[in-house]
Order: sequence, then structure tokens, then C-alpha cells
Amino acid sequence: MEELKQRILREGRAKKEGNLVLVNNFLNHQLDPQLMMHCAQEFARMFEGQGITKIVTIEASGIAPAIMMGYLMNLPVVFIKKNDPKNVEDTFRLWVYSFTKADNTTVCIAKKFLTDKDCIVFIDDFLADGHAAGCAIDLCNQAGAQIAGMGFLVEKGWCKGHKFLQSHGITFHSLAVIKQINDDNTMELE
Repeated sequence: MEELKQRILREGRAKKEGNLVLVNNFLNHQLDPQLMMHCAQEFARMFEGQGITKIVTIEASGIAPAIMMGYLMNLPVVFIKKNDPKNVEDTFRLWVYSFTKADNTTVCIAKKFLTDKDCIVFIDDFLADGHAAGCAIDLCNQAGAQIAGMGFLVEKGWCKGHKFLQSHGITFHSLAVIKQINDDNTMELE
């Protein structure tokens, strides 16, 4: 998606040390609603006609495009909650590693919102090593739900996530793929 790629190149920053891609101006701290809507429109087009019953995302930066996609497709959006919230009862849960925070956290989803009758698409901001995606796979397996596919705004092409999802037979789409971060902290996109 050319619009997203241009925003990453123009406003994003990279730090080779730590493999960080910072897109705070329009995605991770401040949101550009028009850009999020355009991303959601692209995901809706990609996953149209696949029998999806729900859109699933994980807190927090995947929420905006997931909600807009839900609006466009007239589907509910379910958040995978982090840090074992007290207001969610009867859940599927597991531990997941957070690339951003560099630690493990408990995540859960209420059993009433993810069932064996659901066919979901998982939407998230980044695909790095596939930890959040793996979490969605594990929670769907616990519930007996099907995964129609996954969508990511930005993929770190040098990380393990791409191969991880391929090895699990998951159909996925990344709207922008960063091939590498150069030594001078510039980025190369596909």
C-alpha cells in the first residue's frame, strides 16, 4: 500500500540497534484516522467473501484499523486483552512475549466472544517474530475457531514472523514490508 509506505519513509524512524521501527506520528502514539481507514479498506478488500464472523486484534495499536475494518465489513471486533484484567471472566488465556516491551505478559479473550462457530481475521500493527500472531493462533485453537487469515500494517521482513506464519499454513497480508534497517538507520522497503 503505497500511502502507508510513503508515510513510513517520510515520518518513520528506525534504530538498527534493537531493530526498532518508530511510527509514532501516525500509528503507535498519534493516529491518522484517514490512513487507518485506508488500511482498513485494503484489508476488507483482501478478506472479503471468506466467511469471516469476527475481527480479532490484540491491545493496543491494532485496535484502530481493526475497528475501522469491522465497521466496513459490519462485523464485531474482539480485543485480546493483556495483563490478566479483572473485568473479564471465563477466558481462554496464555503467556505471550511482547517484542515491544521485551517481556512476557498474560493475555486472554472471553470464551463468549471466541467460539468454535467463529471464523476470524486477526489484524495487528506489526509482524516481527510472530509472537502476537502465535498468541491469536493458540487462543483460536483453544476455542476451536477458524482463522481465515491475518493482516499486518507493517512487517519487519528480516524477522521470523513471515516464516512462522507460513509454517502454520496461515494466509496473511502485510501492507508494507520493511526489508532492512541500514547501518545509518534508514529503512529499505519492498
